[in-house]
Amino acid sequence: MTDIETKLAEMGESLPDAPAPAANYVPFVISGNMLFVSGQISADAAGPIKGKLGDTLEVTDGAKAARRCGLSLLAQVKAACGGDLSKLKRVVKLTGFVNSTADFTDQPKVINGCSDLMVELLGDAGRHSRSAVSAAALPLGVAVEIEGIFELA
Repeated sequence: MTDIETKLAEMGESLPDAPAPAANYVPFVISGNMLFVSGQISADAAGPIKGKLGDTLEVTDGAKAARRCGLSLLAQVKAACGGDLSKLKRVVKLTGFVNSTADFTDQPKVINGCSDLMVELLGDAGRHSRSAVSAAALPLGVAVEIEGIFELA
C-alpha cells in the first residue's frame, strides 16, 4: 500500500476501480514523464452523481462530487503506473467542468473538492494549476467532470 492509499484508508476512503472509457478514447496517455488523464465523471458506488449546480445541487454537493472525480483520477494514475502510485511525482493541472445554471458563479468552490483532496494526499506535490468552468450539460447528466495532468517519477 502506498502513502496515498494509507492516507485514504485513514480518511475512511479508498480508490475505486479505474473507470472504463464511455466512448472512443483512452483513459490516459503517457508522454515522456507526463500523464494525461481523460475527464473523470462524478460517480460513487451507487452510480453517476447527477444534477445541476445552482438548481438541484448546492456547492457542498458539487464539492463532494468533485472529490469523487479526484478519486477516479487517482485510480487512473494507479492503472497507468502499473498499480504503483509511488510513481506519482506531482499534480500539474486539473481542468474542472461544472454542470451549472447560467447564473451560477461558484465553479472554483466546487472544483476545490478535488483540489483539496490532492493537497490532503500529496502536500505540496498536490498543488496544481487549474481551470474551473461552467457547462450547460455534462455526459450522463453528471454534476462534475475533471481531467488531469500529472508528472511521473
